[in-house]
Amino acid sequence: QVQLVESGGESVQAGDSLRLSCVASGRTFSTKVVGWFRRAPGKDREFVAAAGLTGSRTYYADSVKGRFTISRENAANTVYLQMNSLKPEDTGVYYCVAGGSARFYLDSHYYFRERYEYWGQGTQVTVSS
Repeated sequence: QVQLVESGGESVQAGDSLRLSCVASGRTFSTKVVGWFRRAPGKDREFVAAAGLTGSRTYYADSVKGRFTISRENAANTVYLQMNSLKPEDTGVYYCVAGGSARFYLDSHYYFRERYEYWGQGTQVTVSS
């Protein structure tokens, strides 16, 4: 079992930067694919970014590519999401997610929320124009 706790969400202005953090419990973090999803008001959860076991392979939604960077620090059981040039449409609750690596044998799998077994409670990001 893996528990995920996010932090770092806050209210900012358009163009600002934020870094979200997610700390995982347990000793199996390095065997898990990790990622971030978000839910905007009135919308369904959508994929934001994901990273493979070492963090060398990363995946991004087109809407955040070039602005957001996902990274992981396995020794600290932590995954980060660096968000730059924030836009009002980035507003939402950001969820840290993790899943066993065996569930991701195609690149497309990284984008689907059903592949992730573990979800954090979320952290709110609000971007004002």
